[in-house]
Amino acid sequence: MRKKQKLDIILKDLHITEAGSEGVCIGKYEDKVVFVPYVVPGDIIDAQVIKRKKSYYQAKAIAIHNYSPNRVTPRCEHFGLCGGCKWQNMNYELQLYYKQKQVIDNFQRIGKFNFPEVNPIMPSDLIFAYRNKVEYTFSNRRWLSKEEMSDLDAGLIDTHGLGFHLPGMFDKILDIHHCDLHNELGNDIRNAIRQYAIAHNLPFWNARSQTGLLRNVIIRTSTNGDIMIIVVLTAFEAETEALLSFLGKQFPQITSIIYVENTKMNDAITDLSTKVYYGNDFLTEQMGDLTFKVAPLAFYQTNAGQALKLYETAIRLADMNGTQTVYDLYTGTGTIALFAAKHAKKVTGIEYVASAIDAAVENAKLNHIENVCFFAGDMAKILTDEFIACNGIPDVVITDPPRAGMHPKVVNQLLKIIPQRIVYVSCNPATQARDIALLAHKYTVKEVQPVDMFPHTHHVENIALLVAE
Repeated sequence: MRKKQKLDIILKDLHITEAGSEGVCIGKYEDKVVFVPYVVPGDIIDAQVIKRKKSYYQAKAIAIHNYSPNRVTPRCEHFGLCGGCKWQNMNYELQLYYKQKQVIDNFQRIGKFNFPEVNPIMPSDLIFAYRNKVEYTFSNRRWLSKEEMSDLDAGLIDTHGLGFHLPGMFDKILDIHHCDLHNELGNDIRNAIRQYAIAHNLPFWNARSQTGLLRNVIIRTSTNGDIMIIVVLTAFEAETEALLSFLGKQFPQITSIIYVENTKMNDAITDLSTKVYYGNDFLTEQMGDLTFKVAPLAFYQTNAGQALKLYETAIRLADMNGTQTVYDLYTGTGTIALFAAKHAKKVTGIEYVASAIDAAVENAKLNHIENVCFFAGDMAKILTDEFIACNGIPDVVITDPPRAGMHPKVVNQLLKIIPQRIVYVSCNPATQARDIALLAHKYTVKEVQPVDMFPHTHHVENIALLVAE
């Protein structure tokens, strides 16, 4: 096998001019676009090429000659290694600018349809400690710095870690001391779990050999003050029960301790059962005047404050007066459907994940909402002519698909029934633009509202209102 050729290309005085959609920034060198992470538009740098393609380079900054006026000092000690907050060194106003630009660029370049001036992006009230769910992974082969590597042979370094996967490395974990996207109590709980596990010689997971006892920890919180800890183990034994007992005593604020036994080769646990060690098998979340029960593995927006803005905007754009039949496609646990119910005659929610629909039904009962019904199954197979004949032609469709966007059959069905309004909520403006382009010969885009759900990342949520011509 031919050895991979080492690249020794150094790009001198590279001007960084833009921020890209994947969290990297962009410069231009001769006829090539250069993608560089962890820099800021306005920086002038020297960069070393790490991947060479016909039309672009991927590179890393090795020297900064001029610092952008839009630079800020990142708070996180792990910045530059952890792939979670690639824009933490960019001031928040510029982050918002590039997120809004991402929406506009996708609508222009991919969609190529007419749309009005985009509303100013809704900023997040919190730009730190905004996440209500954080997942950490155990590893007995954590990432080591060069200094630590030199001490490894001398036995001076402990290789156990509890943190995040390094980008592109399935078996390497960056040991996290403090995550600024989590609250202080969450950081304290994670650090206490690591310290206890090391002190008591509990085996950390090894992704290469598929061995170990401790695999993951998920910490979930709610605005109501609930705290749920989910510990993923390969087996529930006396030593792991002692760990859970320690957590309950050390942190009386915890309202639920859940464990999951996972012996699979991957970390996915949505197909596994959860077992209650202590407290409730759910946490409660208040959003507006609605209360939601959130199951341990159920999806719920991780920035609750921004989620309320998102849903309120979707309801405003739907423009309901109590007489409309509404479909909520990709309804999840029915959050938007339940928000819409008090403004509509009837709301029908459809979702692929059956357990999410179970939660939606339970939350409808919890909030005494009776004009909703929910269906579980493949959207493209459920949304048929027969289904619509049975449940009524919708006046309004609210759709919030996954990043891949809507299935072509769903788009075609919308073009067949022509609801008066489509409120399209998306976490991926590229696939949103693609789908709207397919609808554009029957619909006019009347309003576009970006929402920042994830400060310090390139991700942006966007809502588009489409009105039938």
